[in-house]
Amino acid sequence: MDGIPDWTMDALALGVLALQVPMVLILLARLFPSLRRPAPLPAGIPDSPPLPGSVSVIVPTLNEAERIDPCLQGLHIQGSALREVLVVDSRSQDSTPEKVWAMARRDPRFRLVTDDPLPSGWVGRPWALHYGFLKSDPASEWILGIDADTRPQLGLVERLLETAQKQGFDLITLAPQFILQHWGEGWLQPALLVTLIYRYGAAGDTAVVPERTMANGQCMLVRRSVLEAMDGYSVARASFCDDVTLVRQIAAAGFKVGFYDGRHLLKVRMYTSFGETWREWGRSLDLKDATPRAQLWGDVGLLILTQGIPWVIALGVLAMAILGVPLSRTQSLVLGLNLGLIAFRFGLLGGIRGSYQDPPWTFWLSPLADPLAVFRIVLSALSRPRSWRGRTYH
Repeated sequence: MDGIPDWTMDALALGVLALQVPMVLILLARLFPSLRRPAPLPAGIPDSPPLPGSVSVIVPTLNEAERIDPCLQGLHIQGSALREVLVVDSRSQDSTPEKVWAMARRDPRFRLVTDDPLPSGWVGRPWALHYGFLKSDPASEWILGIDADTRPQLGLVERLLETAQKQGFDLITLAPQFILQHWGEGWLQPALLVTLIYRYGAAGDTAVVPERTMANGQCMLVRRSVLEAMDGYSVARASFCDDVTLVRQIAAAGFKVGFYDGRHLLKVRMYTSFGETWREWGRSLDLKDATPRAQLWGDVGLLILTQGIPWVIALGVLAMAILGVPLSRTQSLVLGLNLGLIAFRFGLLGGIRGSYQDPPWTFWLSPLADPLAVFRIVLSALSRPRSWRGRTYH
């Protein structure tokens, strides 16, 4: 290339290889166990359902009127293992309470509880879960946290209990099936999801150390005795990724935790557009509140080198070839490695397709959003949220 000595370009290519190859090996080592992960939990009620009244469900709410109906209906159809549903409302200004009262008239297991004002040092969601835990029936052996934007399917509670009891879990959490409808979320959301898979593997993988344990707080079943031992949700009180913080603390305390693919039992409509997905999910997806700083930035480096820049490097080297610049052996290796990463990323779409219910066509182009998704993770890692779900934090 005019003005740049060949040895400089080769040195640059060699430096890229020196950075990328170790990260690719780490990535493959993380994803290899996914080949042996358990199958998604089956739909429907188990043949031998658990004992009645084993579970208290807690649903934190704050202005959820536009999306809570499917959640309430999904919990209504759960079987006798469900003792009660406590909807812990943080003084919603919309019709959320009225919707809960209407369901309570149909199903006496439902109760609306208004939590106390948010204490200093707490984030709203873990506080609502903690408050609901304190108000729940002591006779329930298990506590199930459910988000208002989820759509529980028939048999969810029984299947969770069956799996936890058979496998000896003290805590079990499920990855849902996502419902995407807008083209923008269909393009960005899968790319953001892959940042989690590249860092922690797929749902069903077993983490070797607590610091790499993953969870999904949209659906988390915990033994009451474990929460009592952990002082409820207080260990995650200041976390904006309270689900992962709680699970890692519980795992570090020696309890057995599991993370399963629950696509047949739980669906979720999280966000409704590109912008909302970028703002709301992107600002906590770095998991910095639950992750040691060195691990956080090590994972960010892995994302940059294996998901963020392959498109940039491959297009740059291809442009050199198109312009007639002869490629050295080292530059050809760089091109091959990054084209391989891009091909692998497109292949991964087949692996995650089952995690989406009839996604828009832009799902199949989501690898093109990878640089943007990684950039969002970097931005999130460099800042701390100041507002969340209608609340402002200092």
